[in-house]
Amino acid sequence: MTKNISSTEQRPYHHGDLHRAIVDAALDVLSESQTTEFSLRELARRAGVSHNAPYKHFADKRELLAAVSAVGFELLAKRMAEATRELDTPRKRLAAMARAYVCGGVDNPALYRLMFGGYLSGQDDGRPVIERTAAYNMKALIVDAISDGALGRPIAGTESSSRTIDGAILVFWSQMHGLTLLLVDRLVGPGDKLEELTENVLQGMLEGLVNSIPSVPEGVWVGPPLTGSKDRGRVR
Repeated sequence: MTKNISSTEQRPYHHGDLHRAIVDAALDVLSESQTTEFSLRELARRAGVSHNAPYKHFADKRELLAAVSAVGFELLAKRMAEATRELDTPRKRLAAMARAYVCGGVDNPALYRLMFGGYLSGQDDGRPVIERTAAYNMKALIVDAISDGALGRPIAGTESSSRTIDGAILVFWSQMHGLTLLLVDRLVGPGDKLEELTENVLQGMLEGLVNSIPSVPEGVWVGPPLTGSKDRGRVR
């Protein structure tokens, strides 16, 4: 099973980097407590710095959590990429990424909900740029596998095919996200059947996409857009 995506051994620590030390402390507390109900003062104590130190790098808790979510996406992308090493076909790569995605969410539900939930959405429904960028980079891994032929045929990464690729990603993400939350909320189980459940759902989804890839309607974006909510233009 995939290790916890917030595991300390999975992320580099730079001595003297207070910004990262605070983020690391938040990741640890989030993993241990499975709640975002912690204070910056608590993180400062955990990191061994003065209680005012976090405010030198973060204006408020939302800004901190945006950084935590961004690191969560970076770590999940790293885990997904590592899962594809030495795999010789795009379909195997996509399947390995799906398994890593689901296991990552199940292993740390609070971080997963922070990354994919609405906590960081602003009044204009926009999410912090640092988080959107990290999430977009994770999405690129899936785009590459689909473009390379994971669904039975290569799909060129052109403007004309972007709606087809987004349609495939929408189905893939919907299935994996839904399964992750069902497992997290214990609406599907038991937990020791996670890998088998994921594999069965995944293979059924891939077979369906091989036969038919739905094209998203014009103007639909499949997250996350790099631009804010005031400009939902498609970015590739």
